Parts: sequence; C-alpha cells; structure tokens
Amino acid sequence: MPPDNDLVFVSIAAYRDAQLTPTVIDCLKKAERPEQLRFGICWQHGPDEGPLPWQDEDRFRILDVPWRNSQGACWARAEVMKLWQGEQWFLQVDSHCRFAHHWDAKLKQMMQQTGSRKPILSTYATAFIPGENEVLAGVPLQMALQGFTPEGIPHMRPLGIRNWQSLHRPLRARFVSAGFLFAAGSFVTEVPYDPELYFLGEEAAMTLRAFTHGYDLFHPVEIIVWHDYERRAAIKHWDDHTEANQTAMDWGQRDLLSRSKVKKLLGGEPVGRFGLGTVRTIADFETYAGLSFPLRRAQDYTTRSEEPPNPPVEADWAQRIYSWMVRIRLSGADLPQEELALCYLGVHDEQGNEIYRRDLSPAEVEALPRNQPEMVLVCELQSGSIPAAWTVWPVSRTHGWLRRIEGTFAEGDYSIVREEEE
Repeated sequence: MPPDNDLVFVSIAAYRDAQLTPTVIDCLKKAERPEQLRFGICWQHGPDEGPLPWQDEDRFRILDVPWRNSQGACWARAEVMKLWQGEQWFLQVDSHCRFAHHWDAKLKQMMQQTGSRKPILSTYATAFIPGENEVLAGVPLQMALQGFTPEGIPHMRPLGIRNWQSLHRPLRARFVSAGFLFAAGSFVTEVPYDPELYFLGEEAAMTLRAFTHGYDLFHPVEIIVWHDYERRAAIKHWDDHTEANQTAMDWGQRDLLSRSKVKKLLGGEPVGRFGLGTVRTIADFETYAGLSFPLRRAQDYTTRSEEPPNPPVEADWAQRIYSWMVRIRLSGADLPQEELALCYLGVHDEQGNEIYRRDLSPAEVEALPRNQPEMVLVCELQSGSIPAAWTVWPVSRTHGWLRRIEGTFAEGDYSIVREEEE
C-alpha cells in the first residue's frame, strides 16, 4: 500500500517543448490542492531553451539534459521515476497538456469509485490547440484497438466513450496511455519504466506489465486532461537524433531495438528486470481483452470497443476471425469541396455493428480524387462477421460533422484475404 500522505508526484518528460511551462502552470492553477503536488521533470533542451523558472523550488526536481544526451521519451520517463520520494500518488503526463478544474480531487475520487485494490486511470487525452483562445471541450476518450504491427504489437486509436454523460464510474479499459496515467505511488517501484523502449509498443508493453503485476485498468468517464496532438512547429526527438546530426544513436535504430524487445515481451520471453509480473499471465490478459498475440487477432467484441472483460468464447475463436479487403465505392461529388478536418470511414456488419473505423487525416482527404465520377476506397480489416455496409462521414473545419454518405457492399466489393497473401 502507498504511504498515506496524499501527495501527488507529477512526472513530465519534456523534449525541447515550449509548452512545458504553460503545462505546469495550468496543472498548478487547476489543482484543488496545489500545495500537495511534487514535480519530477526531465528537461531535454538546447542551449537557448532553458533554464526552467522553478529551478530553486523544493517541490520541483528537475533533470537538466542537453538534447544530444537524450535517449528518447521512455528513457526520460524512467529517469523521472527515479525522482519519486514516496508520494502517495503518481501522475504521468506529457509536457503539452491542459487540465480540468480540480483534476487532482477528481482523480482521487475516481480511484475509489473503481472498487479495485490496484487501479490505474489512463486514456488518450482529448485534443486541444494551444494559443491565446484555447478551447477545452470535446468528449472523454477511450483507447480502441487499431490493429497489429508486422511484429504483432497492438497499436491503439482514440475513440469517444459512448453515452459518457450517463456513466457514473470509470470504465474498465484494455490499454493504458503513456501521456496520461494515474496510479498509486507504488507503481513506480512495481512497474518501473523500461528506458530501452522508444515509441511504438511503449503503451502495449506498459499495459501488459501493469496487468500482470495485478493492476486493474480504467478510463475516466469525464475529461481530466487535454493534449496537443498537432504540436505545430515542435521539434521531435526523431527530428534531432539522426545520422546527419551525428548523435550517439539514430532514432530509427533505437526504434528497431525497442520493437524487438516489445515483441519478445508479448511472446513471454524474458527481457530482464523490465519484464512481466507474476500475479497474472499473458493468457489472462488475452482472455480479459479478447486478443490473440500469436495470431494477431481480436474478437469482434474488442473491435467494437465494448467494455472488458470480454464474455467467454470458444477456445478456437481466433481461427474464425478473418482478414477482409473491402472496397467502398462512391462518387467524388459526394464529398464536399470545403476544407475537411478529417473523414470517418466505417464498415458495419449485418446487425449494424461497427467492425472497422478509420479517420482519414486532412492530408489523406486532400489526396482523394474528388473530381472523379467514381472513387474507390480500399480498407483491410479483421472480423468474424461479414462486412455488409459502409459509412463515409466528412468533418468540416468550420461546420463540424457534415452529411453522412452511406451504402452497402455488392458482391465482389469484399473478399477474404488468405493467410499466404498477408
């Protein structure tokens, strides 16, 4: 059990981020008990980007790191964990965030609402854009399965929580987010960050390690944190750490080594002190989340992002999940000519259940042949159900959600991709 001091250790790994100071200021301003916050910050910066204004304050523990010495976000998060001094609570957030009013009190209350002895509250934070007139709105998000990488690593996407206004307790989750994670302070010693991970696979690894150490996973059903995903003009670690800049290791090499390690972890192979726990097994997680790591398959219940744990299924369920290729046919004139923020693509089964979703980015929308009489959008998905219908739903930058475009698949518009073709 964590010590009963009610202090919150706020872990922030910041890489050349001009939003770090506004993030900390907002964190303090919006807390109900700001005097109970203790900050651990790994400030990775250039010679023209420091020092931080809290350098001499006792509640701030700051690691001053020249950007060339940085080894990536996971390394920085691991370094910050070493600054923990027994605070009862642990909050990990990114350095480009905003916070809800009395966020600290809300998180502590939610921990009680879970009814779990070892809960984690985590999710993808709702998007915002920094500036003079910041809009902190939107809906609370959950982490939905997007698919599997060629290495078999699950990767996730944000998805709005359905009917969140009517929910009065945190929602059970399948995954944890690196950019917003709240747990007991003992999480620092039980599931320390692996400094050798880099980017893709970080959250899958932390999810599995936390779950097998006995932690129960939850999403808040109200917005606690907003996150700047666009990060316009921000310098990223992979921008700097290249062969051209003669850094100690190219970011791509770090990423390859990291993916290899995550693949071993998901396969149950030993990876040293940053491995799995012994309270639960990988098989327990697969049953809970409706996944098969060896076959890279997900149950339809999981694809629909229904709340876990998944209901019981037959042992050979993964053998009956097929890879489908579908073709969505529509007229280019169906899409509006105005500037779009994104375009939703959805595929549904005969019961109307969503079995695939993808949000096209502005660049992908711009590349669509809107001047052609027919446009064909090809999607690949996995499901135990037959694709029956599709939806294309554009979102305007100025007018929001526009008219839905819907249709059904004709014979020949969908087919099973055989294993040897994958």
